[in-house]
Amino acid sequence: MARYRRSYIPGGTFFFTVVTYNRKPILVTEFSRQYLKDAWNTITQKYPFDLVACCLMPNHLHCIWTMPENDFDYSIRWRGIKGLFSRQYQRHINPKIQSTESYKKKREAAIWQRRFWEHTIFSQDDFNCPVDYIHCNPVKHGFVRNPIDWPWSTFHRYTKMGIYEKDWGVCEPLHLKEMETTGE
Repeated sequence: MARYRRSYIPGGTFFFTVVTYNRKPILVTEFSRQYLKDAWNTITQKYPFDLVACCLMPNHLHCIWTMPENDFDYSIRWRGIKGLFSRQYQRHINPKIQSTESYKKKREAAIWQRRFWEHTIFSQDDFNCPVDYIHCNPVKHGFVRNPIDWPWSTFHRYTKMGIYEKDWGVCEPLHLKEMETTGE
């Protein structure tokens, strides 16, 4: 069994990519968004964290979290969010999800990829690039021309805070090209 090395730093800030199984585009339907929101809210009540940036795409999501000062366990949060979402999705949308023997053995629905990608943020530059990447992701994937046109992103919060102009990201900043080989 593979051992994954994770960076667990109490109070740390982390960039995540979480992907659906076989990249099925299920996340932006009305019901899926609601199930994800419900799961997210349930888990954050039990295990709080600060959502710094997020973008929900049809088959994946990117986000940045800052953990509480004495807490580092983002894995338990992702396990909870994915598990609650999966149970709701399977109960209400697709009770006959095709599954592999490996997923069946572990009594898991084949809704999410098992793992998630994580990057620990150590500096302001290390923070700025993923935030920009997250907000430009719908443009990168060709869903919209401008990040402001994608409804499921914290870009709207960032424009209200004056961090981005509403027309920012129409053309990708050059430093985003560096990240294309990582994170997805």
